[in-house]
Amino acid sequence: MGDLNTLSAYPALLAQLLPVICCAAIGFYWGRMGKIFPSEFVSNVAISFATPSLVFYTLVTTSMDNELLLRVGAAAVVSVIVMASIACVLLRLTGLPVLFLLPCATFPNAGNLGLPMAQLSYGDDGMVIAVTFFAIFSFMQHTVGVSFLAWANHKKASGKQNFPYGVALVGIAAVLVRAFHVEVPAPILGSAKMVGSLAVPLMLISLGYALSVLQKSRLKEGSKLGLVRLTVGALGGTILIYFANFPLLISEVIMLQLLMPVAVVNYIYTDRMTEYGDTAAAAVLVSTCVFAVLSPLIIAWSSFGGSLLIAR
Repeated sequence: MGDLNTLSAYPALLAQLLPVICCAAIGFYWGRMGKIFPSEFVSNVAISFATPSLVFYTLVTTSMDNELLLRVGAAAVVSVIVMASIACVLLRLTGLPVLFLLPCATFPNAGNLGLPMAQLSYGDDGMVIAVTFFAIFSFMQHTVGVSFLAWANHKKASGKQNFPYGVALVGIAAVLVRAFHVEVPAPILGSAKMVGSLAVPLMLISLGYALSVLQKSRLKEGSKLGLVRLTVGALGGTILIYFANFPLLISEVIMLQLLMPVAVVNYIYTDRMTEYGDTAAAAVLVSTCVFAVLSPLIIAWSSFGGSLLIAR
C-alpha cells in the first residue's frame, strides 16, 4: 500500500472498500425500510461466538513470533492511555463534557471497520495485527470504559456490564497454545475459521443498521465529538509509532486502526449511562461519514505516515 499515495489510488482503494460498503448498506437499507432487526441475536452471535473464534484462529495460526505479539498487545494498551490523555484536552478545548464523552473520543471502531479495513488494505498479516488490537480494545471498552461511565454518572448507569468473556478466554487459550507449542487439530481450526468468518459481515451489517436509526439531534456537538475522535487517533498513532519503533507493517496497521471513527458500542453505553446519547449518536454518524469520504486518503496516510515516522 506504500505506493498508493496519489489521487490515482482512489479507484483501487474504493474497489477494496466495496465489500465493506455493501455489508453496511444491507443493514442501512433494512433499517430505513422499517424492518425488524434482530439486534440482540446478531450482536450475540458476533460477540459471543464469531469474534472469539476469529481471535483464536488468527492468533494461533499467525506467523508472528510471540515476542512481537506481546509488543503489539502492549502497544494497544499504551495507545488507549495516550489517546485518553489527548481526548481529555481536546474535549475540554471544544467545550464538550469530558467525563461523559471520554470513551467515545478514545475508543475507535476497531471491530466493525478496523478489521475489514486492515484485511482489505494489508491482507492476512495485517488482519492478525488488527485482531490483536481489537481484542485489547474490546476488553478495555467493555470493562474500563463502561466502569468509567458508570462512575461518571452513577445515577443513570444501570444494568450488567457486557464483559467479553469469550474474547478473554480464547485469548488466554491462544496464548497458552502458542506458549506450549500445542498442535491444534485441523477440524477445530477449520471450525474456528468458518465461525470467525461471520464476525466482520455481521458487525458491518449491524453498523449499517445502527447508523440508519441514529437520531440526528445535537448534530453540532456530535460533529465536534466525531472530529475530536479522528484527531485523537491521528495524534495518538503518531506518538505511538514514533516512540515504539515497530516494523513497517505493524506501524501502518496501528495508524489505520487508531484512525477509525467512533464505535457504535460507545453510543449504546453513552445513551444508557449518560444524558448525551444523542451527541454520541451524531458523532458515530458524522465520524463514519467523514471516514467513508476520506478513507482512501486515510489508508494512504497510514502507509506514508507509518513509513515516514519509522524512517525518522
